[in-house]
Amino acid sequence: METIIGKEELLDKAGEIIRNGGLVAFPTETVYGLGADAFNEDAVKSIFIAKGRPQDNPLIVHIADVNDVERVAVDVPEVAYELFDAFSPGPLTIVLKKRPDLPLTTTGGLQTVGVRIPMHEMARELIKRANCPIAAPSANSSGRISPTEASFVYDDMNGKIPLILDGGSSDVGIESTVLTLCTETPTVLRPGAVTIEMLSKYLEKVVDHKGKVVVAEAPGMKYKHYAPVCPCVSAGSPESARNEYDNQDNAVIIGRDSFISRCGNRNVVSLGESPEECMSAIFGALRRAEKKYSYIIVESFNGIRGYFAIDNRLKKSTGGITI
Repeated sequence: METIIGKEELLDKAGEIIRNGGLVAFPTETVYGLGADAFNEDAVKSIFIAKGRPQDNPLIVHIADVNDVERVAVDVPEVAYELFDAFSPGPLTIVLKKRPDLPLTTTGGLQTVGVRIPMHEMARELIKRANCPIAAPSANSSGRISPTEASFVYDDMNGKIPLILDGGSSDVGIESTVLTLCTETPTVLRPGAVTIEMLSKYLEKVVDHKGKVVVAEAPGMKYKHYAPVCPCVSAGSPESARNEYDNQDNAVIIGRDSFISRCGNRNVVSLGESPEECMSAIFGALRRAEKKYSYIIVESFNGIRGYFAIDNRLKKSTGGITI
């Protein structure tokens, strides 16, 4: 299969591919998604095949407008609409009770479905032209770093899918916050740019998921994710980063400006400084670093206020290894 990359001029073709049961990679403000008709079970199965994704890992369903929520979900509480109004289009996925006719393949065997309205105009236009909700995980091989550029999708999906829509670099840079309203207390299953502090303005109580994950209620919970092809560890201090660097061949240190400025004359990659800058840059930095270096040392964000979502991703990238 030849994989082509194009922009707005290929939106009609992309919509036709989705309608006919095929796969299309498309941009969102979080990361690029690998999409199929959420109601076409065979098409959804092909997502799992292309990615090498475990079958019990649920997919997020993308819709173009809040009026489409009930195309995929039932018994939608009023607070869900308040949250969609406050944060959508944007990087928030809300887990709701699924419609009976939505295939279990799409939801990882669960009776719930994660629903999101992406901010990227090209994503919403694709949904409209496909004329169906689009189920989409990140457009990378399972376990790999989520792609924030079309070229990164091509690295993993070339020859596996017919079309990649190029909408530029993803602004947010990590996957959406996943909030379930299907538990007694609303729970953040996966942290992202929409924080608990933001959500608490609309919910009497909201908590982070804690404890061992037996059943993956949302993507990114159960399996290894975001991993470079070379060894990758976190460093708790510039000193430990320097020491580890000096004991490795062809290494690089990735971190905030305030961190890498204390690493001396070594290969370094800046993520910026603010949580928003680091969030936007982290996956792209890891993708580029793995192509050039043999060992990646990334600043640990454990316990640093405002960087919780980034810390969540990096613990999976490094397998929890901190030096």
